[in-house]
Amino acid sequence: MASYSILDEIIVPSDLRNLKENDLPQLAKELREELINIVSKTGGHLGAGLGGIELTIALHYIFETPQDRIIWDVGHQSYPHKILTGRRKLMKSLRKGGGISGFTKRSESIYDPFGAAHSSTSISSGLGMSVARDIEKKDYNIISVIGDGAMSAGMAYEAMNNAGVMKNKLIVILNDNDMSIAPPVGAMSAYLAKLISGGVYRGFRNFVKKIMRYLPPPVRRGLVRFEEYGRGFFTGGTLFEEMGFYYVGPIDGHNLNHLLPILRNVKSNNDGPTLIHVVTKKGKGYAPAETSEDKFHGVSKFNINTGKQEAKSSNLPAYTKIFSDQLIQEAKSDEKIIAITAAMPSGTGLDAFQKKYPRRYFDVGIAEQHAVTFAAGLAVDGFKPFCAIYSTFLQRAYDQVIHDVGIQNLPVRFAIDRAGLVGDDGATHAGSFDIMYLTAIPNFTVMAPSDELELARMVKTSVNHDSGPIAFRYPRGGVTGIDFPDIIEPIKLGQAQLISRGEDVLIISYGTILKECKIARDLLQSDGITPTLIDARFAKPLDRETLTNNILSHRYVVTIEEGSVGGFSAQVTKMIQDEGLLKNISDYKNILLPDIFIDHDTQANQIITSGLDAKNIYKTIKEMLNV
Repeated sequence: MASYSILDEIIVPSDLRNLKENDLPQLAKELREELINIVSKTGGHLGAGLGGIELTIALHYIFETPQDRIIWDVGHQSYPHKILTGRRKLMKSLRKGGGISGFTKRSESIYDPFGAAHSSTSISSGLGMSVARDIEKKDYNIISVIGDGAMSAGMAYEAMNNAGVMKNKLIVILNDNDMSIAPPVGAMSAYLAKLISGGVYRGFRNFVKKIMRYLPPPVRRGLVRFEEYGRGFFTGGTLFEEMGFYYVGPIDGHNLNHLLPILRNVKSNNDGPTLIHVVTKKGKGYAPAETSEDKFHGVSKFNINTGKQEAKSSNLPAYTKIFSDQLIQEAKSDEKIIAITAAMPSGTGLDAFQKKYPRRYFDVGIAEQHAVTFAAGLAVDGFKPFCAIYSTFLQRAYDQVIHDVGIQNLPVRFAIDRAGLVGDDGATHAGSFDIMYLTAIPNFTVMAPSDELELARMVKTSVNHDSGPIAFRYPRGGVTGIDFPDIIEPIKLGQAQLISRGEDVLIISYGTILKECKIARDLLQSDGITPTLIDARFAKPLDRETLTNNILSHRYVVTIEEGSVGGFSAQVTKMIQDEGLLKNISDYKNILLPDIFIDHDTQANQIITSGLDAKNIYKTIKEMLNV
């Protein structure tokens, strides 16, 4: 006879709220097992979700979701939330084409009030919703959950500073799963947190405030300071109190007996913004995750019993590793090279650099704006900073890229990982816009390798480039497996590469999409059509001589890039106009990313959806030539 499952009875959170409190620990156990089972089959983010099981249950148990709104920052920890909000049966499609997202998504569920995949947005969005609620004179709670890592971003503090001044009712849950700012938690801490979050204490506090109106200003200020710092001494919340938040905590985020009464107390508090400091353990309840260095933050499919993850389909190194290995090689002979990451040491491959050169490695946290200007400061004094940031995250520092690097023409090197389509992380993490947003900035050199050897050469080129900012973009995933020479040579600035010569059509490729162009070229050749294929290498400066000469000798011209409108093709188009070449061209097309956000899927399927695959390139060129 099958054992009774509480989780099987939960379709939506209203079902959860019908449970008795003493049923919740068993639900947490079942939910944890369910999450491990799901992610072992789908891959995805596991550690953060395991650490947030009890918090997720407590929030949905105390608050009337979806009327009350829970905003999950980033979304890595939202899988348990998805299971409890009507999406349990859909979890097997997690991060697959046509399936549900690995992040919160407004179009996916009414229980996702705000889409999130970049960090540090939950307090800002929650504050905006609180203003809308109050203007419309509605009554519901807004709970912004944010991790301690996300608190390293300036945006979180900007939002808290604003919220503290405005005094709107807003509940912020600081989910501290790294113990980075938390003092020890235990029974006394929980008791104090319950006491100060309760109505009796707050009522007494408000009563004293009324009395203090009649006291002399110096005495009044002294008493306020005494109360704030008194609580801060025992609870550690002085920083948040100074920003205008009523601080509660720290409390054990895995103890429902601590969580539930405090959330009840805070729910009834209408006296401005409140921050609850919850301490959790990333990977909680699954030994392989708890003992793993990265706490199973992001995983491929794995064996539940051993925790061993499935090997990647290719044994070839990723572009990320090629970059890392070459930078380490260059750093052996150049002590001016500095490596900078914004909380992505393993994602950017710089964890290997850190082990080799710890004094020349800096992880600045989730603070891309700071990372860029920090790099600019290093460049001022003659160092060679390599700022390794994903394309999608570099967008967050665009003002600093323009103002602090571009205008001052400082030789900061930007290693832009995850350029182009990124597969199962979807639209929020796609590197669609970097070609466009970097080529628009004066003084910038912008490159893209067509293969791993070209990437290594561009790292070398960047080391030697001291006359201004330089950037190179490269994709997520494996490489082609070509042999490397003993000596890596730099590339001459602005020099394109002729791949093959033909007569009928000129194909100008930018970046690793060259592999699709080569397949399309071969298909065309089998039909008797002979293309000329050029690997541009540089979007800025363009190899004007090579491109002009070849455009003059071809009536049909096609540019191809894995980037948005306004990028490489725009640079070529302007050059064609500047050089007066339009009169020589019968037809000119740009094949690039469509004007849509492309959902999560395999990278191969995303390329097909975008029309950047070899078959579509072949078809487009055939239509151009009318053959």
